[in-house]
Amino acid sequence: MKFLVPSLLGVSFFLVPFSVGDTINIGMGLMADWLKATLGSALPAIAVAVLCLSVILTGFVKLAKPAWARQGAAHELFDVSPVWFAMRALGAIFALMTYFQWGPTQVTAAFTGGVMLNDLAPVLLTFFFFAAILLPLLVDFGFMEFIGSLVRRPFRAIFNLPGRSAIDATASWMGSGTVGVLITTQQYEQGFYSKREAAVIATNFSVVSIAFALLVTSFMNINHLFVPFYLTVVIAGLIAAVIVPRLPPLSRKRDDYHEPVGCQISEENQSDCGVLRYSLGMAVARAEHAPGPLKLVKSAGFNVADIFLGLLPVVIAIGTVALMLAEFTPVFTWLSYPMIPLLELLQIPHAAEAAPATLVGFADMFLPAVLAKDIDSELTRFVIACLSLTQLIYMSEIGALLLKSKIPLKIWELVAIFVLRTLITLPIIAGIAHLFVF
Repeated sequence: MKFLVPSLLGVSFFLVPFSVGDTINIGMGLMADWLKATLGSALPAIAVAVLCLSVILTGFVKLAKPAWARQGAAHELFDVSPVWFAMRALGAIFALMTYFQWGPTQVTAAFTGGVMLNDLAPVLLTFFFFAAILLPLLVDFGFMEFIGSLVRRPFRAIFNLPGRSAIDATASWMGSGTVGVLITTQQYEQGFYSKREAAVIATNFSVVSIAFALLVTSFMNINHLFVPFYLTVVIAGLIAAVIVPRLPPLSRKRDDYHEPVGCQISEENQSDCGVLRYSLGMAVARAEHAPGPLKLVKSAGFNVADIFLGLLPVVIAIGTVALMLAEFTPVFTWLSYPMIPLLELLQIPHAAEAAPATLVGFADMFLPAVLAKDIDSELTRFVIACLSLTQLIYMSEIGALLLKSKIPLKIWELVAIFVLRTLITLPIIAGIAHLFVF
């Protein structure tokens, strides 16, 4: 019962889709939407206050070095390196400039700082508030062990990953790619994923949700093609998940575990009791050592504080800079020149017009849809929409999360993985589009 009750609650919050009106959502997403509707226009102001509080507390700890911040959670939250302190300060400055509409248009425009503060920050505040509180139900009471043991062999054979990573992928598809990254990060920090496994899972399985996929198809006027569109995304994404981890830089990651905790998972051979009984035994054993209520409350509090005070400023800073580069400089247009002959080779109409949309997704997941929505060719819009969902590394969200996490991934590695995923999935998507859709 200690395994079953919390796990069923976790599944109901994270993995069961609900149809609400014209959208598909999960239980936790519905709670986040309710909180977002309740707080409404106050959320950007709350985000600004949180960002400023992060800078003030971090600066105080760095300068005054108070006794309460010399160890423990406070030390981990606020005693950060100068680079991360600068990122927090930059995020707060961008948020203040955008909120008060003061400073260069490049920062305060609705499609740069406005996107980050008015659109993304409210979603992150509400979504991660419930995610951080409810996630232990999914990961700390045996459900990861149960599913991981059931699908261990196929996941090892196909992806060279532990079976529990199936939960990351499912949570991403049903809810959000950011939830998948959050699960992966916590599993890595607790010693259940190695460095290689965490890096592979976070960059290959943290897909955007079905709800966002529906938004993209509607925005690009191809919602009548949603079924072949999403099947194409799944096929291309799975093929990329097989190939990309076998190439550098991911193939060079070591199977070492997070040093403070070491390896906390055993994948010894099953006995003769059968897969289901063995999986249930693993789940019950994990549930027996699950944290108690007080520890769960402390852990949830730390997770919320870490996301609000540590992650949100970094996302705002990196995301705003990325959007500024995409909207106000020709950087992505220049970088996309080599994509034109590739698109022409794949017989994609309006190749020159579509080329920037193939790379601008590195800045933000929605930008390819914005750039390509007015292209006349429905086939081109279909290909760009599918590609934007299979690239996965978006600096305004997933990329910033990964850089802030303890998973050993550097910015150049994220760029390399983004390029690899683009080059691998684009021909697959184009082939499916030509052969089966158009």
